Amino acid sequence: MPHIRPFFALSAVLACLSAPPVLAQESGEEEPRRTRIALGPQIVPSYPGSEDVSVRPFFDLSRARGDAEFEFEAPDEGFGFALLRSDRFSAGPSLGFEGKRSSSDVGGALPEVDISIELGAFAQYQLSDSVRLRAEGRQGVTGHDGFIANLGADYVWREGDRQLFSIGPRVTVTDSSYQNAYFGVRPEDAAASGLTEFDADGGVQAVGATAGYIRQLTKRWGIYSYAKYDRLVGDPADSPLVERFGSRNQFSGGLALTYTFGRSIP
Repeated sequence: MPHIRPFFALSAVLACLSAPPVLAQESGEEEPRRTRIALGPQIVPSYPGSEDVSVRPFFDLSRARGDAEFEFEAPDEGFGFALLRSDRFSAGPSLGFEGKRSSSDVGGALPEVDISIELGAFAQYQLSDSVRLRAEGRQGVTGHDGFIANLGADYVWREGDRQLFSIGPRVTVTDSSYQNAYFGVRPEDAAASGLTEFDADGGVQAVGATAGYIRQLTKRWGIYSYAKYDRLVGDPADSPLVERFGSRNQFSGGLALTYTFGRSIP
């Protein structure tokens, strides 16, 4: 796919930045560090509302010290790191991106939407040892130039770092700029494309769910997999672009091989 290398390079840099800072113990001695790297392929919608999928790299990096477990991260959350932490609450910057939609993807008569870089922030709260709530809000600075918010909750079951399963609902909310970039048809484009003029108001764009699973096969090697489903609702679901060229059903999934180095799995 044409954007695999840029996506991978950006993923690798941001994953390294997202690792929490390491603090020395009060005694001045540091406990041994463990690092887990996951790398493999994933399929995602080629652009919001597409019925086609693109293959992109699935990359993740986690670090921990001593007997501490790797911190849970949902497979579909944006890149970020915590700047504020309390007992159960954390927040920090978030970065996301969306692939390019070319004019040929929607019949050749509508403008393209370039690769979108989204900057914003996240906040999450650990409701209990097994339930986490998270919200992300990001503004597009290239491409769609709109606002997107991802709201979700995850139930997490884990056996230390040997295996972890998570599942939970998702809601995607976007503004009119975002929705019109991918789902709108401007008056000047309607006649040339043969589509009905369509102006999206913004609001809830999709509802769905995400599940992830990590399992250690040996002390060093393991697997990381996930599956995600979103259903377009509201104005995006009613868009003539989705009716002719896309799908209300949006599927994603990935499978990666993990390798842990440094201190052995407890």
